Amino acid sequence: MNNQSDQWSIVRQTFQKIWGYENFRSPQGEIIECLLNAQDAIIVIPTGAGKSLCFQLPALLQKGLTLVISPLVALMENQVYELKQKQLPADLLHNEIPKPQRKKTLEKVKKQQIRLLYLSPETLLSPPIWEILKSPELKINGLILDEAHCLVEWGETFRPAYGRLGAVRQALLLNKPPDTKIAIAAFTATADLRTQGIIQRVLQLENPQKFCLSPYRANLNLKVKIAWTPRCRNHQLLNFIQSHQKQSGLIYIRSRRESESLSQWLASLNYKNTAYHAGLSPQQRREIEQRWLEENLQFVVCTSAFGLGINKPNVRWVVHFQAPFLLSEYLQEIGRGGRDGKKTDNLTLISEPTGWLDSSDQQKRQYFLKQLEKQYQQAKNYVKRIPQEGNIQDITQEIPQGEIILSLLHRWGQLQWLDPFHYRLKSSSMSVNLAKIKQISQQASQQMNQYLMTRNCRWQYLLNAFGFPEEAKGWNCGHCDNCRRH
Repeated sequence: MNNQSDQWSIVRQTFQKIWGYENFRSPQGEIIECLLNAQDAIIVIPTGAGKSLCFQLPALLQKGLTLVISPLVALMENQVYELKQKQLPADLLHNEIPKPQRKKTLEKVKKQQIRLLYLSPETLLSPPIWEILKSPELKINGLILDEAHCLVEWGETFRPAYGRLGAVRQALLLNKPPDTKIAIAAFTATADLRTQGIIQRVLQLENPQKFCLSPYRANLNLKVKIAWTPRCRNHQLLNFIQSHQKQSGLIYIRSRRESESLSQWLASLNYKNTAYHAGLSPQQRREIEQRWLEENLQFVVCTSAFGLGINKPNVRWVVHFQAPFLLSEYLQEIGRGGRDGKKTDNLTLISEPTGWLDSSDQQKRQYFLKQLEKQYQQAKNYVKRIPQEGNIQDITQEIPQGEIILSLLHRWGQLQWLDPFHYRLKSSSMSVNLAKIKQISQQASQQMNQYLMTRNCRWQYLLNAFGFPEEAKGWNCGHCDNCRRH
């Protein structure tokens, strides 16, 4: 008991020395203890609640390497920059890093001079990096999946490497000393019970401890308004921005082309802004992020990736010019406002429900579902050409979008990853019910639509949707548009 007490005393002293706080916020201490004991975990706590230090501190206290899987370069760079400012042994690897710097980082990894290594799923599974990581001499303590909701939202088709992460631990352990333990922890601000289940299954977590906090944030005011026509939508946006003069904000939109046209229109009205989307070069994206952080841009007209992990506390408003398809996306995006705890206004603009005057929202939802159905059908057509066993490199050379097809088969339970590079089909025939898969996709879209159309407290709906039904009973936040109307 005294030994445990001494160990925890070291944990607290290190925390106070590096981060400067007196005490942990609940459940930070419990999460840190869990990871130090090499136990798997799923952590769902709101943006700004101090998720990062929950895995950074255990990594710094242990000898060996902790791998942090992160979806975006900007997210990695921000966290590693902050750690290096504190003179801590952390580094990152991604495709934009020059070769000499990359080589230097890999040498540090080999010499075990790094405690935290940030990298994307694709970089982790690149053969040169993998060869170094599986070396028996290299001690690896843990695998952290940061922004774990991306595994579910992007993992099937946009970032198929996420689906192979579940085979990483066992493949590493085969090359490590017999008593090696590698804990896996998934961190996110938004994951309902279904999403948590997918994360647990795909990552092959072993009896994970779960730490889930309510997503409710008292400083976020939620509002949904009907825009009867496209012109009306523009005017409502303009009125909202004018009511938040010179305050920092974000406008979320669903396509590259529309982000650029809306940004140009607002620039013609002398608003300092720019468009941000995946079509920009990495350098352009970094420049926009920096300009926004330095207050040289009032707002950014962006697609969903912008703002993930960027720590800008004084975002006073967030507009969804078009509603996202998934409720988890919405919760992530409103969470990028008000990180300083001060009041932040969130407005979502939607077409009128019938679609007679403006069918654009309905068309976007239908297009989204058709694209999913098209990919599912493509996978079904190609499955007969895929060998019963094989490796991902051969499949990607032989079949267009082969990696995505393997990812879809894995998600449907038709394929097993023997290691991160080799697979085995579970049956020679395709037994996936496409109608059922389409129904699941439609249900996710309907959940978002139900939120937009509810007449009850919006935060009550979100609490129910994200697994807090007891807290939601009789809930009225008092500051969303529906509560104020009542």
